[in-house]
Amino acid sequence: MFIICFAFISAKAEAKKLSFIRDAEIEHILRSYSTPIFQAAGLEPSAVDLYIVNDKSLNAFVAGGQKLFINTGLLMKTKTPGQIIAVIAHETGHISGGHLSGIRDAMKNSSAANILATVLGGLASIGGYGEVGTAITAGGKGMSTRKYLQYSRTQEGSADAAAMRFLEQTGQSAVGMLSFFKVLGDQELLSVERQDPYYRSHPLTRQRMSAVSAFIRFSKYKDKPDPPSFIQSHARMKAKLKAYIDKPSSTLRAYKKDDSRVVARYARAIAYYRIPDLTKALPLIDGLIDEYPTDPYFQELKGQVLFENGNINDSIIHYEKAVMLGKGSHLLYRALGRVLIETGDPALLKQAIKNLTLAVDADKSDSFAWRLLGTAYGKAGKLGQSSLALAEAALLNRKQADARFHGERAASLLKKGSAEWIHAKDILHALKSHKPK
Repeated sequence: MFIICFAFISAKAEAKKLSFIRDAEIEHILRSYSTPIFQAAGLEPSAVDLYIVNDKSLNAFVAGGQKLFINTGLLMKTKTPGQIIAVIAHETGHISGGHLSGIRDAMKNSSAANILATVLGGLASIGGYGEVGTAITAGGKGMSTRKYLQYSRTQEGSADAAAMRFLEQTGQSAVGMLSFFKVLGDQELLSVERQDPYYRSHPLTRQRMSAVSAFIRFSKYKDKPDPPSFIQSHARMKAKLKAYIDKPSSTLRAYKKDDSRVVARYARAIAYYRIPDLTKALPLIDGLIDEYPTDPYFQELKGQVLFENGNINDSIIHYEKAVMLGKGSHLLYRALGRVLIETGDPALLKQAIKNLTLAVDADKSDSFAWRLLGTAYGKAGKLGQSSLALAEAALLNRKQADARFHGERAASLLKKGSAEWIHAKDILHALKSHKPK
């Protein structure tokens, strides 16, 4: 399920509109690209948070420790998966090189600190519907934002060197890195106002391009192509992003009716569903499912289309298949749990609670999954567990008064000394520890 919502997060400087995208398939694709890179850098892949930013500008950056943000604009403008992997490798070089701590030291007395607060504050607000998040305008406006995101030439060279090392260690060509530099080179001719944020925050120099070119000449993987599976997933990701973000008419012009490729039919199915024209969308989806019955994301799309058009009970089987095929995706667990609640059938609440518990176990930072779990427990009459889940959701969303109310209620209803009671007490202790002075 691919949905976008918006939230306004206030920082001292000004209120900023933030928005992320959550999508099980795209997040899985980016994880498949990034996991070998993170491992080569000596990082635990699950400890690095990936966020998809709904912004058409070409940008990617790291913030708040091991948090990597990638704009939809960057994903859409890449020609190959190797280009995306190169960007991930470069940003990983900034993480492993400790460049973020240097930036934090440099900005201690700067209003740029407000930019970081805004970015990280936005993450706490992810929630709303199904696979909804909030998005971020990375790069931002004004000198303070540029100062926060700006890396020195030394740091850029160091991150490049690390990226090339990670690519070599994972048996991948650095050609994607050089071709991405050529994309950045086109930005050099534009006025500052028209340049993409990535170029402004990662200044490109001839020395950087020369270093990568020299590395490629001697790399034993210089002629190694991107894996076919990566090429396919890259095409699907771009088609899906376009189909959901751009106007349906634009998608239908790009992926014409006589284009029988899987990615074209996928994009057209989403475009028709958004119009909405289900008489054209559903046959396309059914055709994809018939050809690829083990693909979780075609099943998920069928479930989403049925659910959002009032066929809730019919959507369940497709979400169940998506969960079964989706290799433990917490977003798929969450989507199925939500649908089961929405049926209004008390007999399905136990199954909803099971799936939502799996969702929060897989991602304890998902406030919306916690809120859904609280709703399911409440409808099942388990008020102590309901308050506990709602307290966790409120804590993640920085709603301290709500978190305290639900935490105290949970502690009074749950069995004293139980694991759930201890959890409630931990929430109350956390609130007390972070109480504003």
